[in-house]
Amino acid sequence: MSAKEPPPPDRPEPAAREEKRPDAPPTSRLGRLARLTALAPRALPMAIEGMKRAMGVKRDEDDLRAAREKLRKSAKKTAEAMLKTLGDMKGLPLKLGQMASYIDGLAPPGYEERFKKVLVQLQAKAPPLSREAASRVVREDLGGAPEEVFAEWAADPFAAASIGQVHRAVTHGGEAVAVKVQYPGIDKAIENDLKSLSMLESMIAPVGRRYQTKETLEEVKAVFLAELDYTREATTADRFRQIHEDDEDILIPRVHHSLTTRRVLTCELVGGVDYATFCKEASAEDKNRAGQTIWRFMFRALYKHGILYADPHPGNYRFLGGGRVAFLDFGCIKVLPPDLLRGMKEYVIAAQDGDWEAFYRICTEVLGLDPTDPEGWKLYTEYIKMVIEPLTRDAPFAHTPEHARECVAFLVRGGKKMVFRPDEALPNLPKPIRMPTDLTFVNRLQWGLASVLAGLGAEANWRRITEPWLRTPPSSV
Repeated sequence: MSAKEPPPPDRPEPAAREEKRPDAPPTSRLGRLARLTALAPRALPMAIEGMKRAMGVKRDEDDLRAAREKLRKSAKKTAEAMLKTLGDMKGLPLKLGQMASYIDGLAPPGYEERFKKVLVQLQAKAPPLSREAASRVVREDLGGAPEEVFAEWAADPFAAASIGQVHRAVTHGGEAVAVKVQYPGIDKAIENDLKSLSMLESMIAPVGRRYQTKETLEEVKAVFLAELDYTREATTADRFRQIHEDDEDILIPRVHHSLTTRRVLTCELVGGVDYATFCKEASAEDKNRAGQTIWRFMFRALYKHGILYADPHPGNYRFLGGGRVAFLDFGCIKVLPPDLLRGMKEYVIAAQDGDWEAFYRICTEVLGLDPTDPEGWKLYTEYIKMVIEPLTRDAPFAHTPEHARECVAFLVRGGKKMVFRPDEALPNLPKPIRMPTDLTFVNRLQWGLASVLAGLGAEANWRRITEPWLRTPPSSV
């Protein structure tokens, strides 16, 4: 290769002159709270407008027109401010920004596309840290500078997300690899974010404890803190590779365990294209096949093995053509208790069979819904029917942004009716439900997967794909 030829795509590129970057995200609790608080002046007008709509405040046409115009002008600036703040903070705030960037229905109604267009950069292109920051972590964990540990090392990352950034490298054995390096101090940052949430939970405890806020927060803590251990993620990746070893369309990069520690994860480098490019350029047939591959990846692990893949966002896929998809991140997973898994399968089967007596009984026994609360019972059971429709309809079902958005909006509208009653001056506290906290991350999968498949416009008979795993006992790997 001559000096003028560009390096091959699977090899690290020569390091360019580094722009000024921080060596670590902010980690102190007060410092992180202060950064989020600084967003308030931009976000407050949208929050006030949302509250007016939720409470059904009567307004004339001129007032509504003026409010819409004001929010239209501020929406992009607000999203850009969120992009910078959340991108710099990393950790949990960045995870929330990622969710808002792709889950249909989470961004402000009427301004969703503006928000998502800006925040989509958080999925894999968050602001990186300095080269020295990554080099220091590699030295501390692998015992040498990255240029010594690897035959070739790209000093600048090609991807950056909530708790780490990814560098191209080549092993001394000549294999191209992706090396995920954890941000220095991100463990302390996430712990402080969780402490802030705990403080907020304590402040609302007299009311919140009725709704299991403490138990839910403990579940969130356990799952997010577990993400900080890359050796656990490496083991999980191996487990998923075993689960899907007979599925030629699912590629899970092989882990180099000798080059993996708690803060450094080294895997084979895969090619393919990113989600946005694939959605724009792939044929409808290829999108359908890729959607079915993603569906098999999620639901084979869930219904056959009891493992919930709880982070379905678009940055975790690479599309290889012909329906083949590579899955890149295995940090956020949840192993469900056997009894809960059995109950989750049973209410879907009951809905498939039209056995509504069994369906409602299972909703009570497994999901903790209360049939003596007419409003809540109707809202939640109808919501469950809506989100499992692709699993119960024995016919092609096309995922669309409208359907994904409606799954979120349906709960919001129903909750509004229960809280703000037309005949009562003050908000009403709905009757709490006792849903198992192990289900905390199920909605993240339901909403996230629906939005990802909607972006693809994927269509299939999803029930026929899933039914074999629903009607057989779970397997262990």
